[in-house]
Amino acid sequence: MGCVAELKERLRADLNAAMRARDQVRMRTLRLALTSITNEEVAGASARDLTDDEVVRVLTREARKRREAAEAFGAAGRSDQAAAERAEGEVLAGYLPAQLSDDELAALVDAAIAEMNATMDDMERILERQAKRPAAPAAKH
Repeated sequence: MGCVAELKERLRADLNAAMRARDQVRMRTLRLALTSITNEEVAGASARDLTDDEVVRVLTREARKRREAAEAFGAAGRSDQAAAERAEGEVLAGYLPAQLSDDELAALVDAAIAEMNATMDDMERILERQAKRPAAPAAKH
């Protein structure tokens, strides 16, 4: 196993800080996130270290789980549990790249269309090109 992802190291450091501060929500969330990352690392034929992009994918999946759970608990009338899930989702959101606004996304697509002299028939190529561009960096605490 090679070099450890910078984001994973930041998660570990933040977990230690949360333990010292006795921040239960942050501590619980970061432990679950690190466990998910470890599970992903050992999944498959051989163990490996994840890249920062792969760690972001794992965190995105975990954030989506929290969001869906909060909605389900809210619909079931369990507002206390829904609030706990939302709080965990907010902790995870701090490690994810900022989401583009609709206007920013439209501007990127318009620029790609202009750059490629594309038509609506070329939308698949445009989307593939945009998907290959790097995501915005995660917010630093």
